[in-house]
Amino acid sequence: MALEPRNCPVIDNNLRLTLRVQVRITRTAKRLGIKTIAIYSEADAASQHVRDADEAVLLPGSNATAYTDEAAVLRIAKERGAQAIIPGYGFLSENAHFARLVGDAGLIWVGPSSDAIDAFGVKHTARDLAEKAHVPIVPGTKGLVENEEVAAKEAERIGFPVMLKATGGGGGTSYSINRM
Repeated sequence: MALEPRNCPVIDNNLRLTLRVQVRITRTAKRLGIKTIAIYSEADAASQHVRDADEAVLLPGSNATAYTDEAAVLRIAKERGAQAIIPGYGFLSENAHFARLVGDAGLIWVGPSSDAIDAFGVKHTARDLAEKAHVPIVPGTKGLVENEEVAAKEAERIGFPVMLKATGGGGGTSYSINRM
C-alpha cells in the first residue's frame, strides 16, 4: 500500500538524539505532499519536529512513559486519520508486539518487520544471523559468555581492548571498554 498525500503518517520522535532524523522525515514528507502529525511529550513540546509538523498531538502520561504508551499512539493515529506510523529509534521501534499491533490496526509500519525485530533484538542471535548471511562482524564470542572466567579467556583469545555488551536492551548505552 502506497502513502497518498491526503493521508498522514504519524512521526514519533521518541529520543532527543533522533530529533534530526524526525525533522528530516517531516520535511521530506511535506515536500512529497504528505501531511505529518508529530506526537510529543511535555518535555518535547518546543522541539523542532513539533513545530515543523502539520499537526502535533501531546501524548498522555509522564515524560518517562509517554512514548511507550502503545494504546495512546494507536488511538492518536486512528483519530487523526493516519495511514502509517514511523517509530523513529528506540522505544516502540524495537517493540515487535507494537509493530504487529500497527499492522493489525490497518496501518503501515515504517520499520523492520516484527520478525526482524524479534530476531535482531537479542545481540547474540543477531550476531549469529549476520555471520550466517556473510556480513562482516568484529571478532567476538559465539553465543553467551557464561561467567567471568570464560569472559577473561575469550578476551585473551580476541585481544584487548574488548567491549562487553549485554545481550538484550541498552540501545548502545551499556558498552564497557576493557583494556586489561
